[in-house]
Amino acid sequence: MEENKQKSIHDILPLDLIHIILLRIPVKHLGRLRCVSKLWHSLISDPDFAESHLHLSLAPTHACIYRKVSTESYLVHLEEVFNGDNYQVKEVSFPFKKQPPSKFRVMGSCRGFVLLHQEPHFFVVWNPLTGFSKRVSYSWLNILHRSKGRYFYFPGNAILYGFGYDATRDDYLVVVAWKDSNCQLLDCLSLRTNSWINLDAALPKRFGFCLWESEGLFLNGSIHWLPYSLKHYSEGLLIFDLKERSFSKMSLPEQLIMGGPATFVILGGCLALYFQDYVEGNTHIWVMKEYRVHSSWTLYVIPCLEFEPLCLSNGSDIIALDSILAGPLKFAKYNIRGELLQHFTRPAHLPHDIYKYGSYLVYTESLLLLPSDSKHKDKKNNHVI
Repeated sequence: MEENKQKSIHDILPLDLIHIILLRIPVKHLGRLRCVSKLWHSLISDPDFAESHLHLSLAPTHACIYRKVSTESYLVHLEEVFNGDNYQVKEVSFPFKKQPPSKFRVMGSCRGFVLLHQEPHFFVVWNPLTGFSKRVSYSWLNILHRSKGRYFYFPGNAILYGFGYDATRDDYLVVVAWKDSNCQLLDCLSLRTNSWINLDAALPKRFGFCLWESEGLFLNGSIHWLPYSLKHYSEGLLIFDLKERSFSKMSLPEQLIMGGPATFVILGGCLALYFQDYVEGNTHIWVMKEYRVHSSWTLYVIPCLEFEPLCLSNGSDIIALDSILAGPLKFAKYNIRGELLQHFTRPAHLPHDIYKYGSYLVYTESLLLLPSDSKHKDKKNNHVI
C-alpha cells in the first residue's frame, strides 16, 4: 500500500489558474503570500505581474498618508476604515536615513509611487508598500542657461508641475512649466535617464499660465490642471499628453454654478471636481464618468458641507473626510444618492488630534518598481539620504 503524500496547491491547481487568482487579491495581502513558496515569490515579484495587477485588480487598495509634521506621519488604508476592530493606523517613516529634512514636500503620486522633493535639488521616488525608494539628483543649469534668470527654485518658481507615466517610453516624468521675464518655458525630467528634456515647442501661444492651479493630476497618460479661479473656469481643464508631448483643453460642465473655487480629484479612475454650496449646506461633486466625453459629466450632491472626497469604495460609495474646523478630521462614507452609510469613530488608542491641521495624499498601492530598477526587483528599502 503506497504511502499517502500530502498534495501541495500546485498539484491541485494549474499555474495559470493560480496566476489569475493572485491577480485579483488586494495588493496589501500579496506581500504575505510571497512567503507561501519560492514559486509564488517569483511570480508575485515579477514586474509583469505587478503591471497586470495594477490594471486587473478587482479591489484596488487606496492608501492615505497624513503628514501632521515633518517627523510625524500616518498611513491609513481607506477601505479598512469602516471595518471596526480590523482598522489600523500605521506610523510612516519617510525614506530618509536621517530625520526627514524640514524643507521637503510631497509633490504627488502616480501608479503607487509617491514623489517627494527635497531642497535644494533632489527628488525622491518612493513606493510605500514595497519600501523601495530612489533619490534622483538634478541640476537646473540646463534650464537656466536658456533664460535670463540666475536662480530657479522648485516648486516655488514652477507655474505648472505634474508627475506622470509615459507608457510608450516606459518612463516616469516630472513636468515643469515656468516663466522667465516674458518667456514661457516647459521642461520635463526623465526618471529613467535622470536628464532634462526641453519641451518649449509644445507650448501653445498666449498660454496664460496664471490661470491654472500649479499641481496637476495624472490620469490616462496625461497630466491635468484645473483653472485657478471662478472667472477662468470657462477655459476648461488643461491637459498635457505625455506621449504626444502636446497640450489640449477639455470643457467643464455647462451647468457648473459655484459660489467658490473647486478642488480637483480622481474618483474611481475618473476626473472629478467638488465644491461647497454654503447656501444649501451641501457639497457638489461633478464626475466625468467617460474620459473626454463631455456629456458624461455627472452631478452628485452630498448633504454635508465640510466634505472632502478621497476615493470610491465598492465602485460607487464615496469615502471622504468629514472635517470639522473645531475638532479632528473624521471619515465618512456616502452612497451616490447622498445617503450617509457609515461614520468613522477614532480608535481609543490613537491621539485625539491625529488628523488635525495636517496635509494628506491619497494614492493607489502597487507592487511596481521604476523601469530602470526592475532588474533589482528583490531589493527593498533602498533608503536615501
